[in-house]
Amino acid sequence: MSRTAMIERNTNETKISLELNLDGVGSYDIDTGLGFLDHMLSHLSKHSRIDLKLKAKGDLQVDAHHTVEDVAICLGQCLDKALGNKKGISRYGNSSVPMEESLAKVSIDLSGRPFCVYNVKYNSEKIGDFDVECIEEFLRAFTNNAKCNLHIEVPYGTNSHHIAEAIFKAIGKALCIAVEITGTEIPSTKGTL
Repeated sequence: MSRTAMIERNTNETKISLELNLDGVGSYDIDTGLGFLDHMLSHLSKHSRIDLKLKAKGDLQVDAHHTVEDVAICLGQCLDKALGNKKGISRYGNSSVPMEESLAKVSIDLSGRPFCVYNVKYNSEKIGDFDVECIEEFLRAFTNNAKCNLHIEVPYGTNSHHIAEAIFKAIGKALCIAVEITGTEIPSTKGTL
């Protein structure tokens, strides 16, 4: 069974085309018009081993918010779709990733119930020209549409770029574990996720 999904989302604010393959090798072709977001998503793809093809055009003349949020919506919806009934997946994944002076801890549960815990503090409001508040918006939109629990904690770190990079790498590693096929049954006592 192919664990792939594709979505196109066209609104007055953004036009997005996204494809993913859960059983990939971590190859990516990403162009959102936001260099920093492209950089973070390339880490997520590479470390999750999920192939990702993404093209987005947004109203960047307003700001990055709509593009960031809509990309996250599409990524979450594609992940949920590609997982199907979630039969045989590991379901849970966690990772702790250092990035120089920063450390990110991520736990994920592909439970079908969205909830995001985000315990992160940055020492700057921007990374280049990218607003750090957009990272939390991205992760909440992703969580709501992937229908997963996502807990993110950065206990220490000083460089905002390193903090963000550690987060996306850790999400990738946690997803790699959670989407892996390890059995033949749906991993829930309810019999459904």
